[in-house]
Amino acid sequence: MDTATPPDSARLTFRDATGSDVPALVALIESAYRGDSSRAGWTTEADILQGQRTDEQGVRDVIDAPASRLLAVERGGELVACCQLEHRGEAAYFGMFAVRPGLQGGGLGKLIIAEAERTARAGWGVAEMHMTVISVRDDLIAWYERRGYRRTGQLTPFPYGDERFGVPLRDDLTFELLVKNIEKNIEKNIDGIDAGEGA
Repeated sequence: MDTATPPDSARLTFRDATGSDVPALVALIESAYRGDSSRAGWTTEADILQGQRTDEQGVRDVIDAPASRLLAVERGGELVACCQLEHRGEAAYFGMFAVRPGLQGGGLGKLIIAEAERTARAGWGVAEMHMTVISVRDDLIAWYERRGYRRTGQLTPFPYGDERFGVPLRDDLTFELLVKNIEKNIEKNIDGIDAGEGA
């Protein structure tokens, strides 16, 4: 099922990912966060984590989970980004967000997160969007704060020793919960592409 496309989205289309998308989605997510290819963008985690960000089973689990959607974002029929939405009571969880490194920095991420918020609100009637971000990612957290998210100070441990989530290069990694009220004024966030602004 296609979701609505933001009016100023430079021909972006949003659709639910399927099993046939899994290899391309894994490649996209890995390229945005791990290894040398991720350094072409600003969302890289290569300086704090090695190893994988996800794998095919992890992506399939998101696609197949109840009350979960993995949105594939395409431009001209080509996969350029993705994000996960999961219904959790009065909130939706936003995760597995990746934008192709060479396309980061031009405002694409802002359009995608705004559409994700609109989709969660319209589909589930939720009041809040939640996400977790590695707490040392100050630049990324600041980007989300500019999108209206607030830090909660609620921390959960990084799964040290579980290489499905990567191999940490430092010993101080935790996840922090970020929250945004999406009940009102969602549409004002969909205002086109701003050159030079993160993801």
